[in-house]
Order: sequence, then structure tokens, then C-alpha cells
Amino acid sequence: QVRLVESGGGSVQEGGSLRLICAASGNIYRKYCMGWFRQAPGKERERVALTDSNGSKTYADSVKGRFTASQDIAQNILSLQLNSLKPEDTATYYCAVDVFPCWGGAAAGYAVPSGDWGQGTQVTVSS
Repeated sequence: QVRLVESGGGSVQEGGSLRLICAASGNIYRKYCMGWFRQAPGKERERVALTDSNGSKTYADSVKGRFTASQDIAQNILSLQLNSLKPEDTATYYCAVDVFPCWGGAAAGYAVPSGDWGQGTQVTVSS
């Protein structure tokens, strides 16, 4: 099991930036996928960014061009750079790791709550 701890959330104005960090204890390199998810009040959790074992990244359409996921496997750190933030980006952000098929895979909308998850960090964007 991998323990994940997020940090870096906060409150910013529209157009601002934040960098979320996820520190992992355990061997995340053994996991197949690393992901960032978010959940806003009253809404279902959604995938924001996903990185597979080959380093290929996919992003939700709503954040493409604004968010960038990266990872330092040697340091067991995942990060998510959030730029050009919008009020609709307000949510609790979670990092997670999982093995194939990674939260149920694309067919399941990556909605299966499998793998290991952090406790979340709040991002609030005001207009």
C-alpha cells in the first residue's frame, strides 16, 4: 500500500496559479498509473490528469492547456501545476496511484475508486 499526502492547495483569484504536490511513501514506480482527480461539492469526482507507466499523460478537456502533471519517481513525488485558474476549478483535489486497468480504465470513466488515495487538498478560485 502507498500512502499519499497532498499539499499546495489554497485560495486564488481567477487567472492565478497553484502547484499541488503529492508526496508518496512506498514504491510508486511499481504502480501502473498516477492520477489527479477532483471533486466539487454536489458533483461526482472527475479525472483531471493521468500518467501511465510509459509516462504518457492524458488530461480532462476542461483543463487541457492549463494544467500540467509531472512526477519525480526517484523522489516519490507527483505534482500538478494549475495555471489560468477559473472559478469552476474550485474543488478538492486528490492524487492517486493504481495498477492496471487503473480506476476501471477509460471505459469506466476512471470512476472505480481502486488503488491508493491521498486525503485531498482544497483549491478555491474566486472571480
